[in-house]
Amino acid sequence: MSTLNLYETLSGISGDMVQAAEAGDWDRLIELERKVARLRNRLSVEDARTRLTEPERERKVHLIKRILADDRKVRSFTEPWMEHVRRFLGDATPGRDMRSSYTAAGY
Repeated sequence: MSTLNLYETLSGISGDMVQAAEAGDWDRLIELERKVARLRNRLSVEDARTRLTEPERERKVHLIKRILADDRKVRSFTEPWMEHVRRFLGDATPGRDMRSSYTAAGY
């Protein structure tokens, strides 16, 4: 697969990731992220040894911008969810329970 094809594929997957995040389909999002990681590894090797024409470089820049925009959209869904999970897990720590017990007992 050529470098430009890899970018095209990554762009398609990033669009799918946005859809998964919008739907709250976290399992699908994780599966897609794994695909992206594998392609990103291939891309790092291919990109270094590929010379692109000017139109190809322009296409590559366009795809990278689209991928980054999709990433921002995905994060707009995942970051609030992750913060909720952090707060939930933080509230369940033994230290918190102990502090609550001491506070309730008047210590």
